[in-house]
Formats: sequence, C-alpha cells, structure tokens
Amino acid sequence: MVHPLIKPIVYIETSVVSYLTARLSSDLIQAAHQKITIDWWENRRDQFDLYTSQLVIQEASYGDPQAASKLLNALQDIALLEFNSEVQALADKLLSQQVIPTKAREDAFHISMAITYGVDYLMTWNCKHIANAEIQKSIANISTQAGYEMPIFCTPETLMGE
Repeated sequence: MVHPLIKPIVYIETSVVSYLTARLSSDLIQAAHQKITIDWWENRRDQFDLYTSQLVIQEASYGDPQAASKLLNALQDIALLEFNSEVQALADKLLSQQVIPTKAREDAFHISMAITYGVDYLMTWNCKHIANAEIQKSIANISTQAGYEMPIFCTPETLMGE
C-alpha cells in the first residue's frame, strides 16, 4: 500500500515543457497536445513530485532565446536528477543494442535517467523513441537485466487521472 503522504515521482522530458510553453499550434493534433499539457500542468502536477535533468535544461536552452526563456522559467522549480555512471551505462546499453538509434542519443539518456533513479513515470510527448509501445518491451528487458524496474512511460493525457 502506498503511503498517502508520498507522491508518485514523474520525470519530465523536454517535449512536455515544449508543448507547455509553445505558441498555440495551427496543427490540430499539436494544439490538442498543448491544451492537454497545460491542463495537466495546472490541475495535476501538484499530485506528483516532479524531476527533470540537466539534459532537459540544455535542450530547453537551444533555439530562439525568447522561447528558451519560457521553457527554462517553467522548469525553474523542478528538481534535477544528476547524471552519473549508472545513467551512462544504461544509455550505452540502449544504444549499443540498437533499441534507441544513435541519432536519438538524448532520448536514451532520458530513458536511462528515469530508469536508474526509479521514478514512477517518465512523461513525454516523444512517441517515436520513448513512449513507443513497440520498443518498450526491449527497454524493459534491458532494464530488468541491469537490475532496474522500468517506469511507466506516459503522456500528460495518459496521466490525467479519472
């Protein structure tokens, strides 16, 4: 039984904050993702302990300075998980076993960060390399072999609650 005072832990990946702070898209699917993300951020985030990483800070800093400023502002109160040798080793396994392609190296680090720190949820809108049902079994196998339990990979929509 989960203790009522302990909140589930969510690792926030870069795409979530990008959808949160971006100018409203004219693409209907992206606009819906933005709205869902804003709703989750405003109505559900307090029910979780949020963490991110220096990699998310770095990715948020790229590109347009004004957009980067909004991203970094949204992240300012979120605790950072530290990069370490365990994160590196697991990311290397994901890449060397070609579960995550080399071109998506940062995604392997997000996954590895969430797994090695034992978070409950890895929240992302990246459904190509992270919240991808076809590769999650391989990620889980590598995670288990390395002695870790894999978190649930989700979008803000799938962590909206009832």
